[in-house]
Amino acid sequence: MNDWPEGWSGDSRGNAYGRGSASARPESARVMRQVRRGAPPPGPGQPAPPYGAGVPQQPSYTDGQGHGDGYDGDYNTGQVYGSPGGRGPGQGPGGYGPGRPAPNWRRRIKWTAITVVTVLVVTTVGTYFWADSKLNREVDLSKVIERPGAGEGTNYLIVGSDSREGMTDDQKKDLHTGDAEGKRTDSMMILHTGDNGSTLISLPRDSDVEIPSFVGSESGKEYPGTGRRTKLNAAYAEDGPELLVRTIEHNTGLRLDHYVEIGFAGFANIVDAVGGVDIDIPQDIKDKKSGADLKKGEQTLNGEEALAFVRTRYALAGSDLDRTKNQQKFLSALASQVATPSTVLNPFKLYPTMGAGLDSLIVDKDMGLFDLASMFWAMKSVSGGEGTSMNMPISGSVGGNLRWDDAKVKKLVEELKNDEKVTVSGN
Repeated sequence: MNDWPEGWSGDSRGNAYGRGSASARPESARVMRQVRRGAPPPGPGQPAPPYGAGVPQQPSYTDGQGHGDGYDGDYNTGQVYGSPGGRGPGQGPGGYGPGRPAPNWRRRIKWTAITVVTVLVVTTVGTYFWADSKLNREVDLSKVIERPGAGEGTNYLIVGSDSREGMTDDQKKDLHTGDAEGKRTDSMMILHTGDNGSTLISLPRDSDVEIPSFVGSESGKEYPGTGRRTKLNAAYAEDGPELLVRTIEHNTGLRLDHYVEIGFAGFANIVDAVGGVDIDIPQDIKDKKSGADLKKGEQTLNGEEALAFVRTRYALAGSDLDRTKNQQKFLSALASQVATPSTVLNPFKLYPTMGAGLDSLIVDKDMGLFDLASMFWAMKSVSGGEGTSMNMPISGSVGGNLRWDDAKVKKLVEELKNDEKVTVSGN
């Protein structure tokens, strides 16, 4: 016995209506109960209308007003919801209803700009304090006595030392530094910056100078001058940066405003951090003492090759004078490389470069980041042809040491003090 209502049963029961039937029951025979639109609902106690009562007449499929020829008329115009433009009931322009107003793009752009500027300011300030904290301010120029008067512009003493402090045996071997104890000056330069361009002057390590009276940087004891003359790099070996500054100021009459020193390992690390330095090697260089084995021409030097290049002197015809020229050339190229957009705008290169440099530098207690940045930009201008690079004028030698040309040195110092364009030429 089949308990299903009529029309809900199986596949074919006479004229049964359902799946598989041969003839479908007319649409009018399966109209659902409806309530006439607009008719009020039955009141309390009133019976509901009989089934089928009040059912509106169904449109014909072929009279043009039902689902015949006009079936998709409204859909073709986009009036799906009965309002122009395809918007839903109560929607305004752009499809935003009363509960969802159109976005205020001017406000969004304003707050996006404020957010970006805030992030940049916070990052810049954070970077400044991070970098400032890494500066090794170890040199106290206030201990230097009998100093010359200050002139126009700013004078930096840039020193490359042969310090091997913190280097492993493998690093000493790779960099060909040897195992000498302590540290000495391997290069010394005065960089003058001012309104008339920058001037970079190398001071040969074998320069013949007088050691003046000085106060010991550690002991505080005063040592009177005796007129003793020796090589310039001996001053550093005797009592460090403070005596070196005192000796240069005494023999030139030029006040040095800032001191910057870098050792072997630090120099190589900076070069590697920046990705190498492009430079034109003037000649083939092969030197067992420095480890240099370089070919003539344009090339990119890594840290090990760069250190060998700036230390080489025995393979050069002019010995120390030619070496100082190579040192000037390379340091200017390094500064130029550091200041390129590919380094400055790339945080993955900028921060390692800054970290390697700041960890390696020893500066005076009054040196700030802006002073350091000014120094690098000045060196970059020298490499770009906007400044002058030269050796200290030499008149000859005495006892194997290089004797400065007193007349030229005096004129050079006057021009630097007055921040005038340098007209003196060096060796």
